[in-house]
Amino acid sequence: MKRIGVLTSGGDSPGMNAAVRAVVRKAIFHEMEVFGIYHGYQGLINGDIRQLELGSVGDIIHRGGTMLHTARCPEFRTEEGQLKAIEQLNNHGIEGIVIIGGDGSYRGAKALTERGYPCIGVPGTIDNDIPGTDFTIGFDTALNTVIDAIDKIRDTATSHERTYVVEVMGRNAGDIALWAGLAGGAETILCPEYDYDMDELIGKLNRGHDRGKKHSIIIVAEGVGSAVDVSRKIEEKAGVETRVTVLGHVQRGGSPSANDRVLASRLGARGVELLLDGKGGRAVGIEQNRLVDYDIIEALAKPHTIDKKMYDLSSELSI
Repeated sequence: MKRIGVLTSGGDSPGMNAAVRAVVRKAIFHEMEVFGIYHGYQGLINGDIRQLELGSVGDIIHRGGTMLHTARCPEFRTEEGQLKAIEQLNNHGIEGIVIIGGDGSYRGAKALTERGYPCIGVPGTIDNDIPGTDFTIGFDTALNTVIDAIDKIRDTATSHERTYVVEVMGRNAGDIALWAGLAGGAETILCPEYDYDMDELIGKLNRGHDRGKKHSIIIVAEGVGSAVDVSRKIEEKAGVETRVTVLGHVQRGGSPSANDRVLASRLGARGVELLLDGKGGRAVGIEQNRLVDYDIIEALAKPHTIDKKMYDLSSELSI
């Protein structure tokens, strides 16, 4: 294989640039040509494709977002859209692609592989919801952004003796909520993977108040529902004043952490190695600090889970 492409798709995440850099420089090291596909699958369909050189990815390892840009592309889900994409791949002589993104990006990689273009999926999403890898690119950075916000919110919660309800991202996964809640000392963490009992939540608040605790932090994963609704229920049932903070897309931005830069570099380079071996339809990941790869169909079939012991620990430590 002498000519490959690289694209980023779906929601951006800190560390995507580091992964793109690794793909480009690893490929050039092995005397391959690399083409950047801009604006995700939409750019692939439109032919927004340019060759990348060593200097094209200089000074990007520390930058958040993605230099290739990203876009949602419903058209690519159709046969017509996929055939347009393949025509563009043929026009540019691209023999394989490293695709950096989440589960939607993986489905696109699977479709292209089935049509004869080997693709490697690299997990890039702050949600940490891709099975087959302990961590996804961007999760660590987003987590630290959330923890920093929680620390600041606790300062004002303590000063005003109020309960704050903080909504974090994660789509249908509770990893950001769980990890940030445990690291930030939240009194309650609501994750979509587990049902919660509002009466139990209120009981914990009341027990804390009885022993002199006058402020609390409650973390709500967006997959559970609106933090505003949770806050309203607390005020109605407990009669306590609450404030809501929705962190939103600030969690996707910022310079990637050292962990994300290293992870992205390792995973991006491994994706190129697999293409060099003539393999497609694979996804790369990290398990117990060891690089792994697996069938991308298996990755899409496995359900996402979170660590139940960690979830229980968060409850035990917030009594």
